Amino acid sequence: MTRLYHYALLMRLHRPIGIYLLLWPTLWGLWIAGTGSPSWLVSGVFILGVVLMRSAGCVINDYADRKIDPHVARTKDRPIASGQVGAKEALFLFAFLCLLAFALVLLMNRFTVYLSVIGVFLATLYPFMKRYTYFPQVYLGLAFGWAVPMVFAAETGDIPMIAWLVLLTNLLWTVAYDTAYAMTDREDDLKIGVKSTAIFFGQADKLIIALLQIIVMILLVFIGYDLALHSSYYAILTGASGFFIYQQWLIKDRDPALCFQAFLNNHWFGMLVFFAFVAGYYF
Repeated sequence: MTRLYHYALLMRLHRPIGIYLLLWPTLWGLWIAGTGSPSWLVSGVFILGVVLMRSAGCVINDYADRKIDPHVARTKDRPIASGQVGAKEALFLFAFLCLLAFALVLLMNRFTVYLSVIGVFLATLYPFMKRYTYFPQVYLGLAFGWAVPMVFAAETGDIPMIAWLVLLTNLLWTVAYDTAYAMTDREDDLKIGVKSTAIFFGQADKLIIALLQIIVMILLVFIGYDLALHSSYYAILTGASGFFIYQQWLIKDRDPALCFQAFLNNHWFGMLVFFAFVAGYYF
């Protein structure tokens, strides 16, 4: 049982924020692809797939950072960094989770299966990006958003332009919230040579996050217009924008603890946007 407990910690099941941030855009895409009434099978496969792939992503991330995490205050007690789980064990766990997710995808059509291979590739490479580029957050946005074209492929057998627009919206949103997340570790990252958009943007970080959030809202309005959604969609979307305003207030002094709170707050934004899609189709 102790071993399973350490595995659960490694998969960050006790911190589901990553599951939420991966789940909400997946549900956005699912509701659009299913025109407000997606298949129960597709919905079940992708919801379970989100949990499995986010867990796998955490495992491979900690494996990649096993020599970095011990030097960062926030991550030094993680299972691999503290020696509670071995590196080879972590790789076996990662492979097992990916195989479970792949088994689920096999219930979908062949097109979706092919796209899932790209998804695994994106998830595997992401943790290594911060060693070579200042834009790992952009790559994360692509990895987190890849479920969107996948749900369209599963639900409709095609990937229309609206799917790529939703993917772009999620990518920009991810860069915004993950930059706030990176602001919490900026000092440690500078010491150990890890790159991030928070470091690259420098003193322009808050302004760029705000600009990204504005673009996200514009894109969501355009998506609603293109889909001819009910006016309730825009009403709920207006409420969701309040979370972005609150996040700007949280990061105004660049306090690491408050930047982390701003990152966590994006769960509520993603959830409210999902409710906006549900209302937009229902009414």
